[in-house]
Amino acid sequence: MSVGRSALSVGRLLVDFTEFAMPEFDLDKTLNSAQVFHWETTGKGFVGTIGEHAVYAEQDDDVLKVRFGGTPSRSPRRPLPGIIAHYFALDHPLAEICASFPDDPIMNTARDFCRGLRIIRQPKWECLATFICSSMKQVAHIRQISLALRNRFGDQRKVGSRVVHTFPSPQRIARASENELRECKLGYRAKTLRATARLVSSDECDLESWSALPDGDLRKNLCELPGVGVKIANCVMLFAYARLRAFPIDIWIERVLRQRYFPRRKKMTAQQLREFSETYFGEHGGYAQQYLFHHARIALGKPGVGRDSSTALRFGRNDKGRMRGWKGESVTAAGAQVVSPAGLR
Repeated sequence: MSVGRSALSVGRLLVDFTEFAMPEFDLDKTLNSAQVFHWETTGKGFVGTIGEHAVYAEQDDDVLKVRFGGTPSRSPRRPLPGIIAHYFALDHPLAEICASFPDDPIMNTARDFCRGLRIIRQPKWECLATFICSSMKQVAHIRQISLALRNRFGDQRKVGSRVVHTFPSPQRIARASENELRECKLGYRAKTLRATARLVSSDECDLESWSALPDGDLRKNLCELPGVGVKIANCVMLFAYARLRAFPIDIWIERVLRQRYFPRRKKMTAQQLREFSETYFGEHGGYAQQYLFHHARIALGKPGVGRDSSTALRFGRNDKGRMRGWKGESVTAAGAQVVSPAGLR
C-alpha cells in the first residue's frame, strides 16, 4: 500500500485528497455488504464517519481517495492515513485469505463475485450497539436505526458541504430514556441496548481490554451482555475485533449451508452447522462467511433482507453432485467436486 496526496478543483474550491494505492480493494462491495450500515452514497463516493472523524471516500480504479472533515480537538492524534488503513483493513493479505478458502464450486463462485471486499475494523462499541439493534431487522431498517441514533444522540461533523453525525457514546445512550430510544425505531431492542450501554459506560465491561482475550472467552463475555447471542457475538468478534475465524450464521448463511452443503440431510442442528463451519472454512472463515453472505443476498436473493438468524428454515433438496463434507460424511452440492476429509480444515 502506498499513500499520496492529490487535489481536485471543484468550482473555486480546491479539495485535497489522501490517496491509497490499493489493487485488491472494492469500496462499494465493502461498504454495501451489510457489515456496516451508516455510509451514504454521495457524488462518486460515500460519506460517513470513522469514530470521531467525518470522511468522504471514493475509488478510481485501484486508487482509494479519501477526504477528511474537521478533526475534533479531543480526538487522539493518530495519523489520518493510519485511521483509514486500519478501518478498511488494508493490511489484510486478501489474495492469501481468498486462496485459503475451501475449493468447492459454491465458495469459488462467492469468492469471484466478492473480489476486493474487505472485513472492516469497526469501533467496538459502535459495532456492538449496531448489531444489538439488528435483531429481526432488514438492512434498510438497520440503516434507519443507525442514522436515527446518530442524528439524535451523536455529535455533528462536516466534510465538505455534507453534515454527518458520529455514533453516540455508551454514556450518551445510557443517559437516554427507553422511550427516547424507542423513538429511534428500536422497539424492544431499546431496553437491551440501554442496559448494555450502562454496563459499558460504568466500566463493568471494558470492550478494549477484551481484545487480549482468546476467542472462547471473548465470545463468552459478549454473550453475557443484554441483547447479545451467539450470532451477534460472532458478528462483533469478526467486524470489531478482527477475529477472522468467527463465522456468524444468520438466515442467509443457514440457507447456504443447508441448501448447498447439506441438501439431502433433513435434520441439522444449529450446533452441527457451527461445528461444520468452524472446521470446514478454517482460519479465515469470517471472510468466507461474508463472501457467501454477500453473494447470496445480492446475486441470489433480495438485497434488503438483513442478518437476523432467528428463523428456522427448510429448503428444497434438488441439487446434484457429491463432495466430502463435515466429519467425512457425504454431502451434496450443486456441481461440487469430491474432496477428502483431510482437506477439511
